[in-house]
Amino acid sequence: METAAFLNDSGIALTEANRPDEAISLFRKALIMEPENPLLWLNLGIAQQRTGGYEDALHSFQRAIYIEDTLAEAWVSMGLIYYELEQFDLSEECYHSALERNGDAPKTWNNLGVLYFTEGSYEEARHCFEEAVSLAPLYSEALYNLRDTCRELEDYRAAAEFERILSGLSKNLGYYIYQGNR
Repeated sequence: METAAFLNDSGIALTEANRPDEAISLFRKALIMEPENPLLWLNLGIAQQRTGGYEDALHSFQRAIYIEDTLAEAWVSMGLIYYELEQFDLSEECYHSALERNGDAPKTWNNLGVLYFTEGSYEEARHCFEEAVSLAPLYSEALYNLRDTCRELEDYRAAAEFERILSGLSKNLGYYIYQGNR
């Protein structure tokens, strides 16, 4: 017998396998069983987003938030859609809402930093990337972004330091990859 949990797990696997259309039908089937499950709405929205169905995805994320306002991931996901639609004010609002609910999420800090960088607000971007790196010191995407932001701010000493850290990560990654292929 299929349960909502089984359908959810299967839908996640299909979404991760880049088969979001198939996943959507499973999430909808699970929602018939558990219509007030915010994680099912979140996962449905993520699958819809992957198909480019932004309006449907926004509706699903809003439904998840309506059920569980503290679901930071739904706020982040809406922020990503608004960013992609170049509705930067709405994107920023969503990221701030996510951070109010979970201020310890390096990915959210990084996303907000990318938004500020895109808008040319480099000092704000730097602050966000620094927050992301303070929470996850080996978060390479945030380190790259922080390096590039420091370059924009003409803080070449800091940019060089982040480049040094990134080079060390690349060397260590190569070492671990090599060790894994023995």
